[in-house]
This record gives sequence, structure tokens and C-alpha cells, in this order.
Amino acid sequence: MVKGANVGLTALSENVGSVVVGLGWSSATGEGDADVSVLLLDGDGKVRSDDDFCFYNNPVAGGGSVQLLGKTPTADGSEDRISFDLDAVPQEVDKVVVAASRYGGSRFGELHDLRLTLADGAGDGLVRFAVEEADEVSAVIFGELYRRSGEWKFRAVGQGYASGLAGLATDYGVDIDDAAEEEPEQEPGQEPAEAEAPPQPSAPAARVPAQATGARADEAHTEPAPAPAPAPAPAPAPDPVAVPKPARRPRTAKKKVTLPRTVRKSLADNESWRSARLFPVSALKSDRERETRATSVVLAVMAQVPEFGRRLTAGFGAPAGRMETYTEVTLPHGESPRRPDGVVRVERAGKLWTALVETKTNGNALKPDQVQAYMDIAARRGYEAVITLSNDVALEGSPLVDVRIDGRRKHKVALWHLSWAEVVHQAQMLIRHEGVGNAVHAWLLQELLHYLQHENSGCHGFQNMGAAWVPVRRGIDDETLCQGDARALEVIENWERLVRQVCLRLGGELGQKVLPVQRTRRGSDPRARRTELADHLCEQGRLNAEIRIEGTPGVLAITADLRTGKLRTSIEIPSAEPGYPLSRVKRLIRRLAEAPADLHIETLVEGEGTGPRGTLERLRPEPADIVPKDGAQITGFRLSLFKGMGNGRGSAETGFIRSVDEAVDRFHAQVVAQVEVPARRSRSEEPAG
Repeated sequence: MVKGANVGLTALSENVGSVVVGLGWSSATGEGDADVSVLLLDGDGKVRSDDDFCFYNNPVAGGGSVQLLGKTPTADGSEDRISFDLDAVPQEVDKVVVAASRYGGSRFGELHDLRLTLADGAGDGLVRFAVEEADEVSAVIFGELYRRSGEWKFRAVGQGYASGLAGLATDYGVDIDDAAEEEPEQEPGQEPAEAEAPPQPSAPAARVPAQATGARADEAHTEPAPAPAPAPAPAPAPDPVAVPKPARRPRTAKKKVTLPRTVRKSLADNESWRSARLFPVSALKSDRERETRATSVVLAVMAQVPEFGRRLTAGFGAPAGRMETYTEVTLPHGESPRRPDGVVRVERAGKLWTALVETKTNGNALKPDQVQAYMDIAARRGYEAVITLSNDVALEGSPLVDVRIDGRRKHKVALWHLSWAEVVHQAQMLIRHEGVGNAVHAWLLQELLHYLQHENSGCHGFQNMGAAWVPVRRGIDDETLCQGDARALEVIENWERLVRQVCLRLGGELGQKVLPVQRTRRGSDPRARRTELADHLCEQGRLNAEIRIEGTPGVLAITADLRTGKLRTSIEIPSAEPGYPLSRVKRLIRRLAEAPADLHIETLVEGEGTGPRGTLERLRPEPADIVPKDGAQITGFRLSLFKGMGNGRGSAETGFIRSVDEAVDRFHAQVVAQVEVPARRSRSEEPAG
């Protein structure tokens, strides 16, 4: 589409009761990012209340009809996705505005390939709109969904706001609060205290602090708030890796409950006592038992915790309605009836959305004939989707199962995949960082999380580098692995799955967006990109990946050198602050006071040359050793840790997957966390990319 054009959705697809809008962009460094926001407007073009302003700290609006799904890795990098249940949007809402904003003085001109996509409930792309001429603005309206004569239409807007989110929000009736006060933290189960009412505007309005021109909202109710501290001493000189002070949060009317991070003192007599669990795992003895129990547990919690069920199904085209789940349902299929592991059914305004669920645990692969049978059954019965759930991670251009679609059938069935790692991630995000409706729901999610993470559940995510792992390693060792070898491509695909799982796990623990970085040309074919990486593996013997952690001043790089058996984790941090070179180095080393002694520090200088380097142990008494002797300008520092690489293809203690997890965890906890802002920002405050 071109700017200003509009189109009726029913003219594009029959399945537009629920649609998914994606907003995407790219940057040369992989660090650029923006925040997505959605405004629901009435006939006067204004928001009605707080609930009509959907943003990072209020990801659900319009009674669940609009939901931010977060970032999803794609062939071109990643994109923010938003689910719209158009049939459930309140009748008083005439228009829905989809926008994004940047923060900290950044502009959209620093990003490339700004685009919006819109897909129907089956996942088929209907609309694509590229936004141009957004160089000097910090907020952009990408598009609008609006009603005309009972039909939903889409308009490509592409309008920029130099005044950022504050200017955009003001235009749509959002009141700007210059003196927003912090809300008190709340323990689970405690009734929220009434906030002091601010002066009332003439019309209903959501309240947003003026500083939040694109910054995210603080997360509420994650930990008890600390007691007020005495007046601080004069601040020291600026640090070379300091990040601008985060803005205050937009205040919303909703109170959420999360579980406290600190474990309460146990009343047990001794450590041998085990807490009673809602979902026990001790009796599981076979893969069939694990599969049946895991399916029942997850589906039951989905039906009882609306936020969790909606989070897992919104991106699959499910409406925002009453959910019921079933297990071991028998459905006719020729002479032999089939029994899918589960069924998810959502009802909204008398209409049913149904998905069949096929589950695998303990590393067992999905069976194409089973999935094909469920696709055929769903098509005959008018069901909307088949959802597969296993330890595998799906990749674009590399389907886990190939199914045949009968083009003669008018009714189309969507095939979706979930990894157990994604289920765990969503549960962690809700109970640790974002919150759910009440303490009982939080407890249910905690019990689910305990079950899924137990070693006996079989729900551990991607756990095997595949049959090609050992032959490829041997081929690299004896230099017999040739370019074009299909086994190298298999290793590359599994490496990408592992990196995506690392991002999910780390993101769930931190409450931050953690995403893989792909420095590829827009529109490049995923298969061609992986083939090129496989050729590099054959030639260089190394696996490379980069991940971006929100709030971190740089990109975390992971290199697995299969020739030397070493894992390297590193990050480059800028040093643009004024001061003498030695002063910059000393400030950095002070920040790394708790970092391991074997941390490697390399000075980055202007031009193509490299600066001096050394270990932290040697540099602590002699920081001048990494100051360039030729007077070259310091542009930053590269921090690296090295670790032995596991040999096995699995996740055992000596396996490769375990060694990658441990290397990333150690590097983040002992290095990355120390070069962030001294008072660590929450997931929802202003990020650095």
C-alpha cells in the first residue's frame, strides 16, 4: 500500500474477525528499537479512558480485544506484533491508531525499513506498507483500523511527530501529567491502595508523564519498594558507559499481582521435606505419561488464567473470549478415529474458535502423518487451527513438519507451533514482571512453572544439536568438511534454535526484551542466509551469534570455535565521555570491581586498527597498559570471557547446550550487569536498544 490508501479487510480475506499487525524496522548495529502503542478512539477521535491507551505497561486494552504480543524473531530480524479481535472491539470505538515511538532523543531516521504488515486469522499476509520520510521524528503513526458501515477498513498513514509520544498522545485526548508520582509497590494478595486523585481534566483522559516521550512504563508490583534513602552525596564524574536517566512511567488504572522474588522462610523441620505441589512429577515414568500430564496441566492453566491463555493464543488468531480446554478428545477419521492430545475452544458473541493440539515431550519429534491427519480433520469440521507443542523451536523457511494443503477446500486451517521454552517464557513474564489479575492466578502460574522446569517433566525446550553435530565437529577437526555439506546446514539451523531459546530463557529471567540480532539484507531468503552461514562454518570452524538485551549498552556476541573447543562471550561498550584516556580506563575498571579476573579487555580505537588488550587481573594495578601509546582516540572497549565448550550434542552437564547457557549466564551476571546503569532499570523503563 501507499501512504493515504485504504482498503476494506473483508475484500482481502474471509478470516478477518481477528488480525495481527506487525511493526518492523532494522538498524546497522542491531541495537535500534522503538516502543509500540495503540490508541482506541471514540467518534470524537479521543480516548475514552486509561483502558484505551495500550502500551508497554498496559499491553491489553479494549476488554482484551487489543493485545501487544511483544517482539518475534523473523527472517529479517524481529518485529513487534499486535493482536486485534475486531469482533470484540467495543462498539463505542470507531478507530484504532497503531503507532511507535523512540526515546532518549533518538529519531526514526536512525532506523531502516520501517514497515507495517497485517495478517488474517490464519496467518496469511494481507497488507504491507513501507513508511517513508520519517527521518527527524520520534513518533510515527503507522496506520489506522476504522469502521465504515459495519465493516473494518485499514488506512496507511505514515504520519510523524517530532514531539514524540507526548505530542501524539495529546492530539488524541491523553492528558499529560508533569508531576506523576511513583505508585507504591504491592505484595500479592494485598488490596491496592487508593491513589490520591489528581486534578480532573474536562474530559476523561489517560495520564502520561511529560517525560515519557517514547519511554516505557515502570513495571508495577515486582518487588517491595526500598525505604527512602538519605540525601545522596555529590555525584561522581560521568561514567563512559552511563545511560540517560529513565523517564517516569505512564500511570495506568490497572493493578497487577506478581509473586515476590524473595523466598519466604520455610516452616519445614529440615531440607528433606518437600512442598506439596498442585502438579506432581514424581510418578511420571514414561514419555506417554509425560505427554499426557504436560498437555493437561498447560491447557488447564490456560483456561483458568485468562492472561496466560490469551497470551498463548492471541497470535494464532483466537478471539478474546471465554476459553475452555479439553484433552484426549476422540474425533472420527476414516476407519480409525484420531485422538489429538488436546482441544482449545474460545467463544465470543456466539462464535466458536477451535484449535486441535498435538504435544510432544522429552525431545520426541512431531510426526508428519499425525499432524496431517489433524489438519484434515480440522478442515472437514470447520476448525480454525492446529497447534503443535514440543521442545523444538520453529524457524522461518525450515518447517518442523511438512503438511499438504488441499487447495480445493474453501475452509483454511492454520498450522502453528509453540516451543515449551516459549510457554515457560510467557509464564515467567506474567508472574515475575508484568502481573496477572489476582494472587490465585499468580500461584497457578507458579505451580505450572515449577512443573515445566522440573527435570522429570520432559518440557525443557530445545535440548539436542542433532545427529550432524558430532560428524561436523570431526570434519572440522580433520579439515574434511566441505562447503555445501547438508550436515553443516543442519548444525546452523540447530544453532539458531539454541540462540533463540537462550533469548527466551534470559528474557524471562530478566523481564527484558532479549532478541537475536540478524545483520542481513531486508527480504533475504532465510534458507539462503543459513546456507551462507553453513559455508562459513565449513571454512572457519566457528558458530557466531549476537543477542540484544534491552537496557544494555551494546550487543552480546557469542562465538563457538569448534576447532579450539572454546566459547567466547563478548560485548563492545562505547566510550564517548570527555576526559583523559587514562581516566576513562580507570572509570571502566572501577565499574568492573566484581568482574572475574580472567575478563579480557581490549581498547577500541578510531580507524581499522586495534588497541592494546589485557586481562582484568593484570590491568587492575596497571590500567595504563591498555591506553594507546600512539595517542589514538579511544572509541570504546571490548569485554570478553572465554570458557571451555561442551562436546556432547545434548544438554547434559558436559554437553554443548549446557555450556552455552552457562557461558551466557556468567557473562551477563558478572560483566554485562556491571556496565549497565548503577541502579538497574526495570524492564519497562527507557531502554538503550
